[in-house]
Amino acid sequence: MSRDFTYGGSPAHIVFGQGKSATAADWVNKLGCSRALVLSTPQQKGDAEALAAKLGPLAAGVFAGAVMHTPVDVTETAMKVVAETRADCVVALGGGSTTGLGKAIAYRTDMPQIVIPTTYAGSEVTAILGQTEGGRKTTVRHESILPEVVIYDPALTLGLPVGMSVTSGLNAMAHAVEGLYAQDRNPISTLMAVEGLRAFKTSLPGIIATPAAPDLRGDALYGAWLCGTVLGTVGMALHHKICHTLGGTFDTPHADTHAIMLAHTAAYNAVSVSDLLAPVAGIFGGSVGGGLWDFAREIGAPLGLRDLGLTEADLDRAAEIATENPYWNPRPIDRKSIRALLQDAWEGRRPE
Repeated sequence: MSRDFTYGGSPAHIVFGQGKSATAADWVNKLGCSRALVLSTPQQKGDAEALAAKLGPLAAGVFAGAVMHTPVDVTETAMKVVAETRADCVVALGGGSTTGLGKAIAYRTDMPQIVIPTTYAGSEVTAILGQTEGGRKTTVRHESILPEVVIYDPALTLGLPVGMSVTSGLNAMAHAVEGLYAQDRNPISTLMAVEGLRAFKTSLPGIIATPAAPDLRGDALYGAWLCGTVLGTVGMALHHKICHTLGGTFDTPHADTHAIMLAHTAAYNAVSVSDLLAPVAGIFGGSVGGGLWDFAREIGAPLGLRDLGLTEADLDRAAEIATENPYWNPRPIDRKSIRALLQDAWEGRRPE
């Protein structure tokens, strides 16, 4: 069989295993740094302060102001703390919001990053920064954005609420689904995407039944790494464009938005690339969109955009913005089709 592809492996160091977060200080030293600024959201400030205490003299301070969608003004506030503390690296503890802030700082300073994920966001293994300013979310890709070290410690996800585990997992799955039909996909990214989807198919229902099961949490975190690596390896398409539009313009919750939109965007593209999305139907059963929607319902994920506070009137603006400068997509995009897709997602209707 003839093959034609380009593959570039990630230079990031991946550290995986129970209790591995205790090695953070070792990695600060290995990076040649001595003043680490620990980042978190306000909700995880206590955990960040505990981590800073474990770092001891290597900790320069804590900034617990990370929020969703990485607003530029929050990054600018954090940059002042970077200057005040004379930090020479960042340690981001948390989910996509904290990881995004660390990336934004690194993009401005080329400062080394250590990320310790506590959700299944997956963005910690990408060189992509999504940031919001003036009601619009834009993305930038640069080598300085890729974290140098990612420490996956399943023990830190044992307390992740079931609802957040579900939406965070579906968020990660969206990276893999889009990776299957990416314009620059390659055999390795496809293998990782399929393996990541399988990991979530088995782990998420189990986590609902037994939230504190270490092995299931480890499987989900493994899936997050795989799906995130796909996101960092190949380009994304319609799904991510719509989610960036909804999150950046209407401030909808990041993971919830991905969770709701995934079945609908996959169904839309399955019309053109059913062969490439066949693994999704094989894993989740039925049609591509229907199988993903059924799985989301089974694990208790939100199903309708209206449940996020979006009004039906907002859908016209969302469709307009999402089709202004569309990402490459395997199926042609037009405003009418995207408006209809958004209507189905707003109502929570199962895609056929």
